[in-house]
Amino acid sequence: MSAPAASDAIIRYDGLWKAFGPKKIYEDLTLEVRKGETITVIGGSGTGKSVMLKCLIGLLFPDRGSVWFEGEDVTTLDEQHLREVRKKVAMVFQGSALFDSLTVAENIAYPLREHLPALSEDEIAARVAKNLELINLPGIEAMKPSDLSGGMKKRVGLARAIAIEPEVILWDEPTTGLDPISTRIIDDLIVSMSQRLGCTSIVVTHDMDSAFRVSDRIAMLSQRKIVAVGTVDEMQASEHPDVRAFFDARKD
Repeated sequence: MSAPAASDAIIRYDGLWKAFGPKKIYEDLTLEVRKGETITVIGGSGTGKSVMLKCLIGLLFPDRGSVWFEGEDVTTLDEQHLREVRKKVAMVFQGSALFDSLTVAENIAYPLREHLPALSEDEIAARVAKNLELINLPGIEAMKPSDLSGGMKKRVGLARAIAIEPEVILWDEPTTGLDPISTRIIDDLIVSMSQRLGCTSIVVTHDMDSAFRVSDRIAMLSQRKIVAVGTVDEMQASEHPDVRAFFDARKD
């Protein structure tokens, strides 16, 4: 995949500082995300990769700095305006976050009822069916999350995320705990969402094989900031000591 032009930015993390009590997470973190690209954020456990995703949709806020989306600083928005951002930016959570008491159809329909109340029941049912087709799980509307495998839950979580036709998809450890076949299916879906929907994706993962498969660019989070960004080839050839140490540790 080819990355969009450098000037075509849709998201920018600008000088973020963040701490949880005495634990410092970011110190002047900056990253630009280009419209239409898939960028993967890598780094050690506890470095704040998932925090970046949550800062974009107002689930967490930095102590200092700005998070820009389509020219607007989301850290300054009230809850009403954050809801508008969340219509355009969807998150696929690590644990799928499906409602156990609801059917697959009801789970996927939930954001539609929340954000698009003007839709009729027929329109909702049509969108649910369409999105199940997109994730290659047609006809499972009546099933419950307890009936699904881990990989299927991840895919239904994706169907729910794309139900509102977002411009951006945030993937929080999408392949964690999955077998190799399910992992490859999720990787293929990440690529497919970019190609078929034209959306921008930020992927947080520890799985370097997945990162190499799905990414236009990879960003390395270390020392409480982004220390390196580049294409897959550029990062694999990087001599930055943090990048080399991270990649070499994955080979052991």
